[in-house]
Amino acid sequence: MLYRIAADGLVLFHLLFILFVLFGGLLVLRWPSLAWLHLPAAAWGVIVEVFHLTCPLTYWENLMREAAGQIGYGGGFIEHYVWPVIYPAGLTPEIQWVLGSVVLAVNVLVYGRLIRLRHLCT
Repeated sequence: MLYRIAADGLVLFHLLFILFVLFGGLLVLRWPSLAWLHLPAAAWGVIVEVFHLTCPLTYWENLMREAAGQIGYGGGFIEHYVWPVIYPAGLTPEIQWVLGSVVLAVNVLVYGRLIRLRHLCT
């Protein structure tokens, strides 16, 4: 039972991490010191998508599910939980490039604005 709760908690943490990767730059506009956490997270998000890596959180969740007597899943978090909700078709390498590019573009825009605002204040 505890392993299942841990696996479910890890899913929630994974989702929050993905949201932080995507939208954390907006938090940095308000709290600039968060950039030290967000920049590595955003870089990791881009790397995972562009190079088709499996996130360690997915691996740990599968371990917890197996320890709870459940079946783990293949692929990544987005493929298993998010993608079926948004798109019924499978995740392709081309789409992963697009997702990685979106993460990169959003963060370049946000950090560009942050740098511009900082430059205007000095």
